Amino acid sequence: MTYQLPTVRSSQAGFEHLGDLAKATKHLFADELELDMSRATSFDTNMAAPLGVVLARVARRFNSVSIVSVPLSVKPDLIGSRFLTYFRYRSAASTLPATMLSTTPFRRFRLTDVGAFQEYISLMLTSGAFPAMSQKMLLRFKKTVFEVYQNAVTHSESNYGVFVCGQSFARESLIHFTIADCGVGIRGAVRGYLNDRRISSIQALKWALTPRNTTKTGKQPGGLGMSLVKKLSALNGGRIWIISRFSLYKFYCGQENFRKMTSDFPGTAVTIEINTADAGQYARSSEVS
Repeated sequence: MTYQLPTVRSSQAGFEHLGDLAKATKHLFADELELDMSRATSFDTNMAAPLGVVLARVARRFNSVSIVSVPLSVKPDLIGSRFLTYFRYRSAASTLPATMLSTTPFRRFRLTDVGAFQEYISLMLTSGAFPAMSQKMLLRFKKTVFEVYQNAVTHSESNYGVFVCGQSFARESLIHFTIADCGVGIRGAVRGYLNDRRISSIQALKWALTPRNTTKTGKQPGGLGMSLVKKLSALNGGRIWIISRFSLYKFYCGQENFRKMTSDFPGTAVTIEINTADAGQYARSSEVS
């Protein structure tokens, strides 16, 4: 089948477009998906992570996946992020200047690739694109982002791995970084833990974001690892997005907002937006005399 993907931005509409793609290909088996991007006038590169989730689900059902007709306005970023190279796009072998390469390229990690993800995050946080932080604060932020990844490993039950990608927006002074998995979703994990199939996607997301709530078992503490990221986001003027199945969570300027999605995103995606124009200096309270 041929599917025409529209413009995909890092927004609710963008995730709903990916949910529509997942629905259209849900029953495709031992066939071929030709993803036509000719209608996509723009594509936020961090959205390659959740798109990778959808395409991985398609490929796991013995389908071949090909990407065709990528517009010139979209192609450089998707080549630079190595997303098109991953899917063997014919023109993706083009050599690009180093300045065009994404600071956080598209990667797919297996659930056992913990060390590789830690190295990836270290390179991302030392790229010079992030607001100034003390070494201790940078380490704490790194651990928090790693916990988001670790939650995908622990809770998603995904056989497809975890997908990551990021993009810099120089004009808007923003960095978007997305971690996505194609597991059972937060709703599936919370329903199983609480043994209640009536819980909606939004109810499950609210439960998961409540401090000390976790579907982890044993003595190890858990949660979505959002506390520090939310504090930094409020100070930095950035945003946090969490999308899982039919639910969307947005945190901006200290305000939380939950919305219902019109389409089902098959998994969970966390996007952290960083305001790179922020001139603030960040440190833990213990570092300030």
